[in-house]
Amino acid sequence: MRYYIHTFGCQMNVADSQRLASELERMGHHAATEADDADILVVNTCVVRQSAEDKAYNRLNMMNALKKENPDKVIGVMGCLVGVRDPLKLRKRLPYVDVFMPPSEPGPMVAFLRDRMSESEILALEAEARQQRDALQDGDLILPTHEQHNLITAHVPVVYGCSHACTFCIIPFRRGIERSRSVGEIVAHVRSLALQGVKEVTLLGQIVDRYGKDIPDGPDLADLLRIVHDVAEESGLERIRFLTSHPNWMTDKLLDTVAELPRVMPHIEVPVQAGDDEVLARMKRGYTADDYRKLIHRIRERIPHVAINTDIIVGFPGESDAQFMATYNLLAELKLDKAHLARYSPRPQTVSERTMADDVPDEEKRRRHQMLEDLQAQVVAEINQRYLGETVPVLVEEKHKGKWRGRTPQNKLVFFESEDNWHGKVVDLEITWTGPWSMQGRLPTAQHEDEPLIVITG
Repeated sequence: MRYYIHTFGCQMNVADSQRLASELERMGHHAATEADDADILVVNTCVVRQSAEDKAYNRLNMMNALKKENPDKVIGVMGCLVGVRDPLKLRKRLPYVDVFMPPSEPGPMVAFLRDRMSESEILALEAEARQQRDALQDGDLILPTHEQHNLITAHVPVVYGCSHACTFCIIPFRRGIERSRSVGEIVAHVRSLALQGVKEVTLLGQIVDRYGKDIPDGPDLADLLRIVHDVAEESGLERIRFLTSHPNWMTDKLLDTVAELPRVMPHIEVPVQAGDDEVLARMKRGYTADDYRKLIHRIRERIPHVAINTDIIVGFPGESDAQFMATYNLLAELKLDKAHLARYSPRPQTVSERTMADDVPDEEKRRRHQMLEDLQAQVVAEINQRYLGETVPVLVEEKHKGKWRGRTPQNKLVFFESEDNWHGKVVDLEITWTGPWSMQGRLPTAQHEDEPLIVITG
């Protein structure tokens, strides 16, 4: 049988889909490139914003149309739309769905498919799958055949769920309380990815810095990075990243570990969400704007050449123009490498939806969002310009529109031209052009007159 998984949302969802694909591959099923060609159809859903939830329903309706043509097709829905409780209301709304899977839980689909097969069919498919993957051990993650030795970067969850309920966030209600994976599971996951050609892993958690907090006397994230770094040296894995951090849990021990380990990239994602203390208190973030400012200075002091990314929500309930300008001024002052911007939208079950009026007009949210976008474009253009003429190591991920594309240790996107195959390799590039969203480079050994400058802005 062939399967097709459509994934919406965050990197954690991407990793969850990969885990489901691994279980299906272990059973002897194979990936299809189009939904029309698949026997098993899965939508991995996101509900962070209403638009994402609407897209999930639209995709499920499209799959229902395919099932009407062929009733033997299996449809599954996974992720935050399902949540961590029995989805009784969802079953009534989606009667054509065969399997409901909570976030990070492929088990229900595996059990459903096994129930439809005889024991001899299961054994035959599993034997065939094992023959094709002799290097991998039981419990290792298996990539689909088309991704093996083609996928360069991958995500590895280390903490599931979240126990810090910001007032705007639906994640704790959908993914449950935080649960740290064992070191053994994580090591097996990373090792199996490296064996299949992956060169960079990103360790994931809703608050990744809280790894191990639920394990008595267990390792923390800094300890885990050292262990994964040892695995990387043994397996040929080039780079390690982690996200997303929280200002309250980023310790000096963690920062010093990042600075010390050469395969851990100088790239930190630590959301501020707002630059006004009253707004931060209403968000239940647990720090002040000055706390965040001091953290940024500490990060820069301890990690040379670090890139720092942040998240910001505009138009949170009660946010005045003056409070928004505090966010604007903080962003202008700190000059961070990237800002993921979002307009506030209320989500059912969150504290902000139940207790706060969504009182900032949509037009005003859009104006504030645009102001921050324009500011950040100027800031990042200035930051990236510092790389002009520098030679930087770039991990090459793929060819895009005839040009190779890859990323620097700071996660800056770089394009370059070459007829050679650089896929999955680290190449030193001289930066010849910079913009706010990407850079252009060339091989230092190339003759400059033979290398036309091509400006790519996205």
